Amino acid sequence: MSRYGLVGERSQGLLTYRGAVIVHDNRDELEFLCPGTRVVRLSDGDLGQPVLPVRLHPNFAAVRWPLRREDFLA
Repeated sequence: MSRYGLVGERSQGLLTYRGAVIVHDNRDELEFLCPGTRVVRLSDGDLGQPVLPVRLHPNFAAVRWPLRREDFLA
């Protein structure tokens, strides 16, 4: 299974939350949730640090999973 991460604009490093790399298994969904943020495919190997699925990040607590784009229509 592929995993994708977010790259910080200034740091140019993978974005983390409390030391864990924020990841998701669907590039299109991650780009939808974080527009304008660079999304990269992560290697299948060990990142050398823990990972946090985006669905478990506190800022996404209100998002219903699996992601339903119609929930975001105004």
